[in-house]
Amino acid sequence: MTQQQEKQPLLTGYDVDLFRSGKHYHIYNKLGAHVREDAGIPVTHFAVWAPNATAVSVVGNFNGWDRDAHPFSPREDGSGIWEGAIPNVGRGELYKYFIRSQNGYEVEKGDPYAVYWETPPRTASVVWDLEFEWNDQSWLEKRKTPALNGPVSIYELHLGSWRRIHEEEGRWMTYRELAQELPEYCLFMGFTHVEFLPVMEHPFYGSWGYQVTGYFAPTSRYGTPQDFMFLINALHEAGIGVILDWVPSHFPTDEHGLGYFDGSHLYEHSDPRQGFHPDWKSAIFNYGRHEVKSFLISNALYWLDKFHIDGLRVDAVASMLYLDYSRKEGEWIPNRYGGRENLEAIDFLREFNAAVHQSFPDVLTIAEESTAWPGVTHPISSGGLGFDLKWMMGWMHDSLSYFQKDAVYRSYHQGQIAFSTHYAFSERFVLPLSHDEVVHGKRSLLRKMPGDEWQQFANLRLLYAYMYGHPGAKLLFMGGEFGQNHEWRHDYSLDWNENKHPLHEGIQRLVKDLNNFYQTEPALYERNFSGEGFEWIDHQDATNSVLAWTRKGTSPSDQLLFIANFTPVVRENYRIGVGKPGYYEEVFNSDNLRYGGADVISLEEIESYPIPKHGHPHSVPLTLPPLAVIVLKYSKEFEWL
Repeated sequence: MTQQQEKQPLLTGYDVDLFRSGKHYHIYNKLGAHVREDAGIPVTHFAVWAPNATAVSVVGNFNGWDRDAHPFSPREDGSGIWEGAIPNVGRGELYKYFIRSQNGYEVEKGDPYAVYWETPPRTASVVWDLEFEWNDQSWLEKRKTPALNGPVSIYELHLGSWRRIHEEEGRWMTYRELAQELPEYCLFMGFTHVEFLPVMEHPFYGSWGYQVTGYFAPTSRYGTPQDFMFLINALHEAGIGVILDWVPSHFPTDEHGLGYFDGSHLYEHSDPRQGFHPDWKSAIFNYGRHEVKSFLISNALYWLDKFHIDGLRVDAVASMLYLDYSRKEGEWIPNRYGGRENLEAIDFLREFNAAVHQSFPDVLTIAEESTAWPGVTHPISSGGLGFDLKWMMGWMHDSLSYFQKDAVYRSYHQGQIAFSTHYAFSERFVLPLSHDEVVHGKRSLLRKMPGDEWQQFANLRLLYAYMYGHPGAKLLFMGGEFGQNHEWRHDYSLDWNENKHPLHEGIQRLVKDLNNFYQTEPALYERNFSGEGFEWIDHQDATNSVLAWTRKGTSPSDQLLFIANFTPVVRENYRIGVGKPGYYEEVFNSDNLRYGGADVISLEEIESYPIPKHGHPHSVPLTLPPLAVIVLKYSKEFEWL
């Protein structure tokens, strides 16, 4: 870059026009703090949107936090953007914006576009750059093959509590320390992706990152932006994709954050019936304001651009779609047609998905949407929201409700465990066993299970095998992969010592093998989101609490038969209809001794007989192990055929 180019203003009139129209998807390159050099001297250019301000200045450790030392000037284009450049201010300097508003309100705010912040509870922004030498080109090339064409198995993770350093008073691991262990572990376990609970800077650690103040900054609790890049790079080198939780639904009202930014409700609605979230006591973005749309959509693209992120899981989409979400009558304002749909949020989500997929067609967008809103994963052109995947919350609620029932009562709830297939192909779904299900007294997945210790572990193995046999992508929260006893506690490490117990070790082996099975059997992923890939054999045997179904790949030879026994009773000579005569082999059994099971295993070769069953001319007699799933695969024809 020449000195003449370096002296040119960062913000052009074209930039401002795009920003004001809600179409500047890379405004992070213009607003905020950007360091340049002028004749070898660092010069930081600052720009902030504060249209209600009468005065704006930069305060920091470089000027003794003097509000009068470095005043800004507003642009003359009426954009409300204030800007200025300060020499001899470079990387590592702390700063905030002092803002005096038209109503006399005075405040010191962090930079909405800061890429680095002080570690909470300190609240200053930090002048920083994003220079990093990436080594993940082969991963990015591989990523061009759409992920939805293959297996998607996601390991959901909270960075501060995955593993802690016990020798150092239980401190959390840094990004670089995580990079030494997490990729290897994910590779060992067979997960295809990790999903981080929000890494964006958040003042309250106990919010798990869902109360964001620094949307453009990975939290400094674990290191610098480059340290976070190092972790992502290491995961990519191991062949693991990285998904981030993204929270465009609400933000906290901490004074240094976005709330009441320039003495006006700039980012949020002014009316609390639109701008205040009753569940989380936080502010709701004004999606109808163009500059806010530029802020949010450019933030989404920022993580994909600067940090090579492979997917964004959008939190609390339902709270965005419905104006009356968690509100009583009289506590919300209908849309212009008198309805409850948030038309501005719908437009925003569609624009977000369109922008992401235009710039990064190989990146996944995932909606946490807990209602039956139609077309969440349908194309925008046909009226959908344009997401790639949606969390299947109904499957999660029904499955956990069913599994928590004692086996003696399950025969009365056969429809509950089978119901999800009625709508399994209405969207492209992720089956989530997430962090939300193992906190706040809900107990761990293991301790949700009924029965004695053996039955609890057997039920958990059954749940996981049933999940991997069910159509859809998979998601499992950390600790679940080895059946942690205690529910998740964000202030503590996972209880890794439990892996020394054979039953916990068995759960871990099971999940590892299920991931491998998922990735090596085309029947489990080729038609994961199509009804052509699934067929019931029998879902009506409530008396025995047994389900049987077929998963199908694109080749007729790629078929798997799943049989699930939801009771602790061994079922002898249980007959399943098959469409093809010959020999079948048992290719998976969750009751295997290596998983801690009772080792009720079928013969190496299971012969079919011309005894009609389940609408098929042939059937196979099976021994169903207790609280277990077995999987059969066609082996060979009869030699005399």
